[in-house]
Amino acid sequence: VQLVESGGGSVQSGGSLRLSCDASRFTYRNLCMAWFRQIPGKERELVANIDIGDRTTYSDSVKGRFTISRDKSKATVHLQMNDLRAADTARYYCAGVNMKFCTGSPFPYWGQGTQVSVSS
Repeated sequence: VQLVESGGGSVQSGGSLRLSCDASRFTYRNLCMAWFRQIPGKERELVANIDIGDRTTYSDSVKGRFTISRDKSKATVHLQMNDLRAADTARYYCAGVNMKFCTGSPFPYWGQGTQVSVSS
């Protein structure tokens, strides 16, 4: 495991959770970082990414509800998830690629994932 996620759990619909990813093993400042999620039997979905200039992109399904951010001093990336819905239930993975900008290249670095469960 090269990235370490934390902060998953169970919450009711409309609630909030904050995920964190420790990337301190890397030259963090050179990493495009992202959060993915996966439901069993479905493809992994890109939720959000952030580059070294703090430019962000989001999937349409989470735009306006989720916020990705990075704490450069602590080499940590966060995913603040608000107004959670049952459809957000998934295992969430932190990922990184050694590129300054998020250009769609494959991510070679992954965490073990953290489960988020939202009950309606």
